[in-house]
Amino acid sequence: MKIKAAVVDQKGAQFDIRDDVELADMQADDLQIHMVASGICHSDEALRKGDAEIGYPIILGHEGAGIVEKVGPEVKNFKPGDHVILSFYGCGNCINCLKGKPTKCLNYAANNLSGVRPDGSAHFTENGHQVDDMFDQSSFTTTTVVRERNAVKVPKDLDLRKLGPLGCGYVTGSGTVFNTLKPEPGSTIAVAGTGAVGLAAMMAGKISGCTTVIAIDRVPERLKLAKELGATDTINTNDVDMVKAVQDLTDGKGVDYLVDTTGVTKVLEDSIQALAQGGVLAAIAVTANHIDVNTWTDLCPADRTIIGVNMGDSIPQVDIPRLIKFYQQGMFDFDKTEKFYDFKDINQANADSVSGKTIKPVLIIDPEYKPGE
Repeated sequence: MKIKAAVVDQKGAQFDIRDDVELADMQADDLQIHMVASGICHSDEALRKGDAEIGYPIILGHEGAGIVEKVGPEVKNFKPGDHVILSFYGCGNCINCLKGKPTKCLNYAANNLSGVRPDGSAHFTENGHQVDDMFDQSSFTTTTVVRERNAVKVPKDLDLRKLGPLGCGYVTGSGTVFNTLKPEPGSTIAVAGTGAVGLAAMMAGKISGCTTVIAIDRVPERLKLAKELGATDTINTNDVDMVKAVQDLTDGKGVDYLVDTTGVTKVLEDSIQALAQGGVLAAIAVTANHIDVNTWTDLCPADRTIIGVNMGDSIPQVDIPRLIKFYQQGMFDFDKTEKFYDFKDINQANADSVSGKTIKPVLIIDPEYKPGE
């Protein structure tokens, strides 16, 4: 079937919305999704710019929310009319998936970043030529087809326009804290970078019982929002030295946990120095930057750890409903980071994300959608 989609024709090109893209036929375990909205993530921008080796043309988008239109004969957990959030695809069969660790799926790159469906077939074509996909999803579309494991069912009384970013940015930041760092109540945590991922990590630290929750950024408006969302302290790196400021707030000890979402070399290197004895740094930004680490002076005597975390070590079908419960209880106000844009304004929305003007742009793909219906 023909759909409308935002296509990136080549490395660095702008999004071009076209209505002649052909969507692949459904397979036995597929869902056909009418897209309502999609968040824009910095990973979309990284792929658009060509920071990773991908193919072009490509349809990006991986924070989609929509309504199930059709289901394949092998689908067990969904039916037409269900409201869903879309996330990454884990094969479910490799040793890591069987251990309950789909973010460590041995086929993760092939299934999510190869540009084709898990069976190697084209997800989208245009004039007979393949158009690559992202996350077996490509949510910058009016309709898409995904595997059952891509989808998470959500309550119909919630506003689908707000929920898509739970599938990546918010579950990545919060999951890094809940699933990987697992801070003890009363511990200290700092988050460098107060975008969507960073604020999600910060709120998760608060929920986990951290009594010192430090937000670090250089944009005053973001630091103000961080305070509203639960930060006990903020550090503006335009005004003070990050390491000294963290130490001043922790009686000279440093923080037990630090999540870096910036990927900036200087910030990462300062983050190591801002850790307490036995502290852990989670570096989760999508970046090609490098850092200089002295394993003796930076790590060994201080017993510090640096880890990378993919997608918050999350199981979307478990973690996203948990975040929704926190949201409903007023503990995870992720929607305060969002701003809606019409689908046709995708390039402006992306530019506002890159510049930092908007923390989390959300594209409204179906302007006729009404929450609660």
